Amino acid sequence: MLFASSSFQTAPAAPAAASRGRRLRSLLGAAILGLLAACSTTPLPPAPVVTPPVPGTVPPGDTAPANAPVQLRERSRWVQAAWSDLPGWSEDSTLAVWPALLRSCSKPAPGWATACASALATDPQDEIALRAWFREQLQPWRVESLEGQTEGLVTGYFEPLLQAARRPQGAFRIPLHGVPPDLAQRKPFFTRAQIEGDAAVKARLKPLELAYTDDALEALVLHIQGSGRVQMREPDGQTRLLRLAFAGHNDQPYQSIGRYLIDKGELRPGEASWPQIRDWARRNPARLNELLWANPRYVFFREEALPDPELGPKGAQGVPLTPGRSIAVDKTSIPYGTLVWLDTSEPLSSTPLRRLVVAQDTGSAIVGAVRADFFWGWGPEAEAQAGRMKQPLRLWVLWPRV
Repeated sequence: MLFASSSFQTAPAAPAAASRGRRLRSLLGAAILGLLAACSTTPLPPAPVVTPPVPGTVPPGDTAPANAPVQLRERSRWVQAAWSDLPGWSEDSTLAVWPALLRSCSKPAPGWATACASALATDPQDEIALRAWFREQLQPWRVESLEGQTEGLVTGYFEPLLQAARRPQGAFRIPLHGVPPDLAQRKPFFTRAQIEGDAAVKARLKPLELAYTDDALEALVLHIQGSGRVQMREPDGQTRLLRLAFAGHNDQPYQSIGRYLIDKGELRPGEASWPQIRDWARRNPARLNELLWANPRYVFFREEALPDPELGPKGAQGVPLTPGRSIAVDKTSIPYGTLVWLDTSEPLSSTPLRRLVVAQDTGSAIVGAVRADFFWGWGPEAEAQAGRMKQPLRLWVLWPRV
């Protein structure tokens, strides 16, 4: 999404604008592969639409009204729920999400001004006090598709780490570009094949080269995730850690290279994981450009300092992402800055993953009512978890009462 954006096994990416500023989040897994569509269960018949209630008309409690009020969004509908409807609500640490919420409240979304003012003035000392604050300020709503579908898909994404050099040297000759000055005026911009293979286009973009990496597939991972950490080798011989953040893309459609290999008969369905794609590339070096250029989408970056390595990249909301507590969503279903209760499971496991997170990002593959991309953070474990994540999902939003 970042990037949005979006994990190793995400639904096919749509050409919508990305985050991570983005954010693309045609993410790696989700994005790279784009193999797995969101749930395919038969939609339920449309439920009757009830006139949206005035927020806060139902007192806080554990019982939702029999004829639950409904709020309609562009791609979703919210059905008023009870706190007892949230599976595992009492088992999560709500204190763990508080810093992420406060970051969102530095840029409060429409409808959140009063609740955010209260949050910024609150210093909860324990779970009991914070849960009391949630019940006083917020109302749970179950998220459904407009047709009444309550189950969707969650994938994962992460922030990759690349080795790069400030100047081309040795194997470090694959450029990462800043934003072309005429990007907004030329839509769509040049394709990936033109940017990487056309001599005239390469010469035109050469002044925009920010850094050089030594692995074309790792560069593609950075493009798909939308942001990444870079160990930069400077001309003076020093190495420093910085971030290359999403700054724009060429407005070309995203195409999954995993799907491309399947369609060409190079991999079988279910085999197009990132390790298998890497292995195929090692065995077929002469066809690497063929593979990369199957995806015409190309991302441009801006360099950012990394003063606090414990903070993630900025998501589409413009605030740093928090590992395990930030998600990318379809903003036409769930607005940025909204608290969301997830009911899913750990990757490749039946262990429940039920926790409170904040919608702070988006991605071109993250489309639909019950759809989320879970930010795992950075490092090998985050990459592994993001690549494995593709589970059924149910969502509830916690929305201000007034």
